[in-house]
Amino acid sequence: MKFKYEVEGGNFAKAGNASSEVKKIMKQLNVPPPIIKRLVVALYEGEVNVVAHAWNGSIYLEIEPDRINVKIKDNGPGIPDIEQAMQEGFSTASQAVREMGFGAGMGLPNMKKNADQLDITSEIGIGTIVELVIFLNGEK
Repeated sequence: MKFKYEVEGGNFAKAGNASSEVKKIMKQLNVPPPIIKRLVVALYEGEVNVVAHAWNGSIYLEIEPDRINVKIKDNGPGIPDIEQAMQEGFSTASQAVREMGFGAGMGLPNMKKNADQLDITSEIGIGTIVELVIFLNGEK
């Protein structure tokens, strides 16, 4: 099964819509709650990163018999230093984004904690691609 969701940069009113839809789908498929939680947390963090940092983006979700593959691709400024961006508390979010309660610098670290596999590629001025895998057997 494959799904695609569009994410609008700057539209915090819709931040979380894709992860909410995915949660409903996972429940319908009887995916175990701990796996749903990990997936939704990782997906929500990625979705909010697109809203907070990019002009727009797309989320691709593929459900296979043994795993869930997620690809979050955005059109945005890119991440200059991925290693630095992975550090808890590091954020390039604007003051306005922080005042809304986002941009605490936990997005990428939370994605890493909840995914079984995580790969991030980024090109300055072009955008970022985050790919993550969650195994349905719950093993990392």
